[in-house]
Amino acid sequence: MDIFLRNINPTAVKKIDELAKKKKMSRQEFLKGQLETLTLFQAKTDREVELENLVRFNIQIVEKCTEAMETMNEFIEELMEEEDVS
Repeated sequence: MDIFLRNINPTAVKKIDELAKKKKMSRQEFLKGQLETLTLFQAKTDREVELENLVRFNIQIVEKCTEAMETMNEFIEELMEEEDVS
């Protein structure tokens, strides 16, 4: 698939050409690589956000489970104390 760009700032084009030359690439090859890297970076960033949300959710669930376990432990201790009194 082809992409055509117009009205690019000449200073930006010059900098792109310099960067491409340093890498011994054509402007075309350089820009193609940059665009592909950009899309992969964005996909990675999206996955990182999803993972962060999942981690936060899991932390909330673990906190709720901890609270429930503490409540059950207190109840069990009360039952055991009642048995000892009897």
